[in-house]
Amino acid sequence: MNFTDQTRSRLRLALLRTDSGQAMVEFAVTASVFFMLLVGLLKICLAVYTYHYVSEVARETIRYAVVHGSSSSSPVSTNDPIQIYARAIGYPGITSTLLTTTSTWDTYPTSGGTCTPSLRCNNPGNIVKVKVSYAFPFTVPFRTSQTLNMSSTAAMVIAN
Repeated sequence: MNFTDQTRSRLRLALLRTDSGQAMVEFAVTASVFFMLLVGLLKICLAVYTYHYVSEVARETIRYAVVHGSSSSSPVSTNDPIQIYARAIGYPGITSTLLTTTSTWDTYPTSGGTCTPSLRCNNPGNIVKVKVSYAFPFTVPFRTSQTLNMSSTAAMVIAN
């Protein structure tokens, strides 16, 4: 079958006017937006999970500090053992090196009183405060990375 130039031009024009492939382009655009929103939602869920983790670590480390007062067999009077304990509490999806703790000891019930016999006020009846901080790396596709600083503070009276 032999086509003339005019017939060939009409066929090409007819092929250009069809909308085949339009659905594929629409799907690609819609799917990329959908998956970006899905990944963002998952990252927000991970941030909420991390926030609850930081609160739990603050509660666990304050319990550790309370039972390791000056009359304990292994007393704690500096921040280092508390930070080591906090980083050892392992939860999935958490980078322990991004976790920091700040511990303070004080007299109870009045703040700023004199502590005897220990210098760090880790005697039974005194108060210990632990602040746990976590630098959460928040990355979403097509956005610049940010760091969300999450922190939680817990305080209790030393029992031992």
